[in-house]
Amino acid sequence: MKYLLYIIIGLATTAFLYFGIFNSEQSNQQWETKTDNQLPVTIKVTPIELSQSANQWRFTVVFDTHSESLDQDLTKAISLADDKGSAYQPIAWEGSGPGGHHREGVLVFNAIQPMPQSVELKIKNVGGIPERLFQWDI
Repeated sequence: MKYLLYIIIGLATTAFLYFGIFNSEQSNQQWETKTDNQLPVTIKVTPIELSQSANQWRFTVVFDTHSESLDQDLTKAISLADDKGSAYQPIAWEGSGPGGHHREGVLVFNAIQPMPQSVELKIKNVGGIPERLFQWDI
């Protein structure tokens, strides 16, 4: 009976550490950067947040070119599709404005509910390419 309190505290501490580490690993998942090198514009996309607990999903997007100006309204040129084919428009672009040869920022979408098994970011009509696709399994 004398050691019961120590056993309970030990089990509670172990459970707290286990679930704390498991949840922090899940929320800090590193997503793969996808690159489309079709000339004249190279585009790199990296998800920042795609978790079920997030209210917004965020993607870092980088555009590079040496031959044309990047003037597109990215909230209209980009969409996100789930594994059922439903499309979602971004709610914000937090980054550099139109023009120039380099644009970088964060594209923000409302989180998709229920959680899909995969998502596909579609970028249309940048650099004369009708559509570029970037896909991640969740």
